[in-house]
Amino acid sequence: MNQKVTAVIPARMGSRRFSGKVLYPYLGKPLLFYVWNEVRQAKKVDRLLIATDQAEVARAAEAFGAETVMTSKRHRTGTDRVAEAVGKTGGDIVINIQADNFGLTGALLDRVVATMKRDKKIRCATLAFRVDNDRELFDPDLVKLVINSAGEALWFSRFPVPFLRDAVDNNRTKQFKFYGHIGVYFFRKSVLDAFAGQRRTPCEIAESLEQLRVLENGGKMRVFTTRLKIVSVDSPKDLQKLDKIYNKD
Repeated sequence: MNQKVTAVIPARMGSRRFSGKVLYPYLGKPLLFYVWNEVRQAKKVDRLLIATDQAEVARAAEAFGAETVMTSKRHRTGTDRVAEAVGKTGGDIVINIQADNFGLTGALLDRVVATMKRDKKIRCATLAFRVDNDRELFDPDLVKLVINSAGEALWFSRFPVPFLRDAVDNNRTKQFKFYGHIGVYFFRKSVLDAFAGQRRTPCEIAESLEQLRVLENGGKMRVFTTRLKIVSVDSPKDLQKLDKIYNKD
């Protein structure tokens, strides 16, 4: 049976730290364009959507060729917005790509999709990379995660996890394999629907990390690691990081 893959980029203007971020111009195009342009290189994605609750975002996205879906203004997380969009358009495997992750490749997305198509036991998955310096480790904007022996997420936190009791100052990432989270989620449609039907959970609210809703409700999330260093733009000062990817001259 052919499994339809739908990728959705939830986009809103009201970012707390960087209002209007998705439409901020960079090298003549809105930031949202770059994420969309990377995702559309994936060969195993059948449909790519931008889900938003604001006409301004929809107009800008359609201007650079994206398909858009209007969603409710009530959603508290991007995954809830994605669930509404996919409820209107369909999809068996759904990829939720946060709009502030730059440097993704279609090949990376295809790798996870191909594995999920082969292994029906994988119901939900995400991406991570090795943290190689203490500055990133203690940055609350970079979410950390721990992974069990089965390759599944044990926990996510803005705080470095696990705590190193006998840590040597300024050398923690050489003492333990810490991982940083990349804001991309892969769901079977039934898992996504269940997520959207659940209330926000205590740790999800405390850390402002929607993926904790999956774990707090007893779900499993397979973690695929990559050597790619994805750039996340959380504030205007982060824009200079994009030059390493898009403005190499």
